[in-house]
Amino acid sequence: MGYFFQEGNTLGWGENQQKLWLQPWGENGLRVQANLVGKQLDLPQALLDNPNGNSTGGVIEINRENGSLRNGLICANISRDGLLTFVNLLTGQVILQEPEKMEFASPAPSRHFEYKDGGLYRIEAWFKSQEAERFFGLGQHQHGFLDQKGCVIELQQRNTEVSIPFLVSSRKYGFLWNNPAIGRVELGRNVTRWVAEGSQQLDYYVNCGRNYKEILEQYATVTGKAPAFPQWASGFWQSKLRYETQDELLEVAREYKRRNLPLSVIVADFFHWTKMGDWKFDPACWPDPTGMIRELETMGVKLMVSIWPTVSPLSENYAAMTERGLLVNNEFGVDAQHVFLDNGQAGPAYFSYYDATNPQARRFVWDVIKRNYYSKGIKLFWLDNNEPDVNPWNPENLRFHLGNGIEVANIYPLLSQRGFYEGLLHSGEEEILTFSRSGWAGSQRYGAAIWSGDIPSTFESLQAQVPAGLNMAMSGIPWWTTDVGGFWGGDITKDDFRELIVRWFQYGIFCPIVRIHGYRSPRNGPLPKSGADNEIWSFGEEVYKILQDLLALRERLRPYTHDLMRVASDIGLPPMRPLFLEFPEDPLCERSEDEYMFGPEILVAPVTRKGCRQRSVYLPGGADWVDVWSNKKYAGGQSLDVPAPLEVIPVFLKAGSQLLAVFQQSQEALIESQPVLG
Repeated sequence: MGYFFQEGNTLGWGENQQKLWLQPWGENGLRVQANLVGKQLDLPQALLDNPNGNSTGGVIEINRENGSLRNGLICANISRDGLLTFVNLLTGQVILQEPEKMEFASPAPSRHFEYKDGGLYRIEAWFKSQEAERFFGLGQHQHGFLDQKGCVIELQQRNTEVSIPFLVSSRKYGFLWNNPAIGRVELGRNVTRWVAEGSQQLDYYVNCGRNYKEILEQYATVTGKAPAFPQWASGFWQSKLRYETQDELLEVAREYKRRNLPLSVIVADFFHWTKMGDWKFDPACWPDPTGMIRELETMGVKLMVSIWPTVSPLSENYAAMTERGLLVNNEFGVDAQHVFLDNGQAGPAYFSYYDATNPQARRFVWDVIKRNYYSKGIKLFWLDNNEPDVNPWNPENLRFHLGNGIEVANIYPLLSQRGFYEGLLHSGEEEILTFSRSGWAGSQRYGAAIWSGDIPSTFESLQAQVPAGLNMAMSGIPWWTTDVGGFWGGDITKDDFRELIVRWFQYGIFCPIVRIHGYRSPRNGPLPKSGADNEIWSFGEEVYKILQDLLALRERLRPYTHDLMRVASDIGLPPMRPLFLEFPEDPLCERSEDEYMFGPEILVAPVTRKGCRQRSVYLPGGADWVDVWSNKKYAGGQSLDVPAPLEVIPVFLKAGSQLLAVFQQSQEALIESQPVLG
């Protein structure tokens, strides 16, 4: 049996070598830490400083058999044998509970510490599985589910898989596994189990609320809110695998302007540099970056450049970074973590990663970026490959400044985002957005927009992006998007892909950021050649007319989009919202995984299946709805079969919304256009 103790506003419990600490953390939240070293450790994690301080907030009660800590609506009870139970005091419901210790069982099944090499432990936390409980969040995954009950989710970063270990339960609590270690969470029917494969301390945060919105708002307060969303960022972003030269990129921007098409951002992707890790333009292909920026600015277009965290041994920065210990090392073997291609190098090239967990490395990289890009007027950076995409993926072989990869690797993308955010902030910038292929809990506070990675150009992939984006929203990440059309493949001459690009573009219009990108066919040679064209006029005249109308609709929606972004920055609510976030009293909304709310007024039902020309749409109860294309009004709480010819995405507004006029302006164009591609 254990014992209780109190330190300020902290409730403690101990037995043998294990000690556990419970602290109030923010509104209606508690932080739990436990280890075998007898004191709380200051380790890499996601939470901001405790809003409750060290000695205020929370009510502690201790008697012979139990200890309890109350903070607002949440109360944690711990028994003498160490069993933790969390209760919502408003409803009296047990929201989360460790399993009881079975008679003669040792140790208790709730918390496990298994020693590993290097002072690390394999740590597990077990909780009872509750029947009919649903789980949302946990970052971005390609499994195609919104409700992840029954899933096993890897806690490790991969291209297309973003590990953010925060979930929201249908029992109205949030849970952050506050640990950047490699691991997994098993959301089983018999138990929920969180695993860190190598760590020094158990650390998690639990909060509860009256509804989902309160939970997300409280989580944003303790992990950080997104800065103000830049005005330009809600416009259209043009990108492809790569523009090979300055002239090619400028000519695309000029063509957008000649056609009177809106364009906010154009992207210079990879291999615009001399050598990987030089972080500067190749003057043979990009002879006048300053002049290029100046011309783009006259067109109202911003340039974003791709920044990889990889460093070639042939880079002019490699020797200095090696000498100062600014690169990720390997525990065994040669210090190379990625195999790819590089400019002017035949065959495979081997690269190291800069160590974003090292503050000195972050400052070094920013100084190079500032000298070679920012000084020329470039303020938008695409942090590609920042999982990091180690090949082969053996995190236990990586040695970071903060520790072994098995313990800290998942925090890499957040700290790479932090380096650029702080660099831009200290350079005097007020509108800061970086674009990333990965992220972690708290990435939103560094102005990180995340996209869903190098996904295939298929309808199956498009289907998976809808729940992937909604789970990112439920993970506290408000700025998210996809490659419109998918990344891998897509023959621009084929009707199948032309249908896909229309359906994907329709979905993209109702994402926080709309950006076309991809490695298109028919290709003009192997990498690093650029692939086929990927501008909105590249897919035939019939498709071009549809995309042109969609871009015009996006422009009219931008004031509404910025209203949503202000809400995200102020209180943490995302612009893309599962139906249940707006309609928590309608139980059917938790079962809807292929439609969503874009803010409080627009219901979006993307068409994600090949050849589909109608789809079923569920209209949530508690409101009346208007079909924006037909003007017909419907009562909520019912499903409809809605026509969806290729040029139409089913969209409904809450009755009485002032946004109806925004859609009516494009209705005439839709009526006049003819169905295309069948």
